[in-house]
Amino acid sequence: MGFLDTTVVNVALPAIGRDLDASVAGLQWTLTGYLLTLSALLLLGGALGDRYGRRRVFVLGVAWFTATSVLCAAASTVEMLVTARVLQGIGAAMMTPGSLALLEAGFAPGDRARAIGAWSALSGATTALGPPLGGWLVDAASWPLVFLINVPIGLVVLVAAVRHVPESRNPAARGAPDVGGALLVTTGLAGVTYALIEAPARGAGSAPVLVAAAAGVVGLTGFLVVERRVRQPLLPLSVFASRQFTAVNLLTLVVYAALGGVLFLLAVFLQGALGYSPLASGFATLPITACMLLLSARAGALAQRIGPRVPLTTGPLLLAGGMLLMTTIDPGDSYAEGVLPALVVFGLGLALTVAPITATMMSAADPAHAGVASGVNNAVARGAQLLAVAILPVVAGLSGADYQRPQALTDGFHTAMLVSAGLAVVGAVIAWAGISDDLLEHRGEPRPEAATA
Repeated sequence: MGFLDTTVVNVALPAIGRDLDASVAGLQWTLTGYLLTLSALLLLGGALGDRYGRRRVFVLGVAWFTATSVLCAAASTVEMLVTARVLQGIGAAMMTPGSLALLEAGFAPGDRARAIGAWSALSGATTALGPPLGGWLVDAASWPLVFLINVPIGLVVLVAAVRHVPESRNPAARGAPDVGGALLVTTGLAGVTYALIEAPARGAGSAPVLVAAAAGVVGLTGFLVVERRVRQPLLPLSVFASRQFTAVNLLTLVVYAALGGVLFLLAVFLQGALGYSPLASGFATLPITACMLLLSARAGALAQRIGPRVPLTTGPLLLAGGMLLMTTIDPGDSYAEGVLPALVVFGLGLALTVAPITATMMSAADPAHAGVASGVNNAVARGAQLLAVAILPVVAGLSGADYQRPQALTDGFHTAMLVSAGLAVVGAVIAWAGISDDLLEHRGEPRPEAATA
């Protein structure tokens, strides 16, 4: 349900913008509102599950996510939708960390690999089906259905979890979770996000933007101070003592920022500049998903065999190549000659990058911090996407109703892809300079928790 939601909403953004008379900033908030609470509260969600019961927190998260999906569908203004999306992200932060932890705790060691494999296959299938399903729902009916599709899925999950999933918790978890740290990081990310998105319309020197920026800096700084002092921090800063772990997370930050920009703007560009229907734009991105499904496991095996340095350098370079090809796409270009080559190169780069990042991250972390390391990497990835959606339209000069103006959208999309390509190249440099080939050789197979990254 979580994977499906992230893929169907992007395709529906132009329709949401038209129906709710939203500006580019409104579309940004539709995504960043969700990513804000998800990335900020992800670590707290895992800590709550360890302390109070993973099934309990998972069920609460699914119920919350399902109920707020109805609120999203019922929104009649962009402000109502953004508020519902912020609330929806809270539910996602509660249900996401517990899914794999419940699988690991609920299956015998001999069955665990098959359970994780089924989880991965279902995640891949929903990711593949998301864009065309979202496009079909928008074309056949209207955009609220991309949120209402979560309701029957959520109800089935709730019944199955209550009846068939055993409760589990971490017996070593003691004391109250670090709620103060969660509030500080949420305030910090919210302030920075507001300042970045609203600066073009309100002015960078306006009081609301300056106050939000200051609150963001104070919140994030306060979070780091608190994490150094509390007994059970959400983010044990000691995990960054590993140079390799720090390098992998820096790589994750820049690569997922690049990906966030592409995933936000591509469907909008295909519909607004090239005239694709929502369904056609959903099917247009299937080459990316096909590359992921067919090649991700092979890329992980390749990194295990030769070391992660070459795949993690080559993958971002291919991503950059795909993004540069996207800068050549113009209104009137055919799909086969203009769009498809860029998406295939991009998909190859994505497949070569994602699995090796996950494996390398888990191998670089201290085994005692494996769960925390996975949560940190997941939060870094979501935070990077959040910042990309907030920053890239500003850098590209997209504002107001530009997503409905083909030439303005094309120019802005090309600029955004150039910036994203630059980020991907920075990722390749980080991988070449900071990742050691002997990581996977020395630590062996990645742990199941890594799949959340």
